[in-house]
Amino acid sequence: MTHTPNDQQVGPAVTFGLLAAWALHDVEELAAMRAWLRRGAPVLRERFPAVPEAVWRRLGSVDAREFAVAVAVMGTIVAAASATGRASGGRSAVYQMALNAFGLHGLVHLAQAAAVRGCTPGSATSPVLVVPFTLWARARLRRAGVLRPTRPRDLVLGLGLAGAATVASHAVARRLLGGPSAT
Repeated sequence: MTHTPNDQQVGPAVTFGLLAAWALHDVEELAAMRAWLRRGAPVLRERFPAVPEAVWRRLGSVDAREFAVAVAVMGTIVAAASATGRASGGRSAVYQMALNAFGLHGLVHLAQAAAVRGCTPGSATSPVLVVPFTLWARARLRRAGVLRPTRPRDLVLGLGLAGAATVASHAVARRLLGGPSAT
């Protein structure tokens, strides 16, 4: 692959930085999830009575092992996207979509925290790590001349793919742990 001189600006801090930022963020989620589910789910159930009972049952059925394995599965996805980004000098559409999805994921955490009027797993690192890293990495890609134009539908697609990867990660985790399938 031929690279331009600007590619030197897109180093591993930008591409593998996505994996590092994701890992730090997910450590926070892992550390906070169990206690938050015990404390937060009953509050949410009372605050949002229109949510179907099946949703509350599913939320309560996620155990720590499944969550940890799902995080590891998602880690392989993020690692692959980061490696693709590095190999392409930041040009990879997969890497850029993963980067955008990561930043949007942080905004979703902040919206969740606002909706429940409190801290939720992932909301502590989103404003200080997830969103700032995404903006910084996008600026570096833009300065290097490799950032693809971001259209609203690209953001929707990226967030949708992140959601699908999350569902798939939990399905794989359940399968690996011998639990019921995620259908």
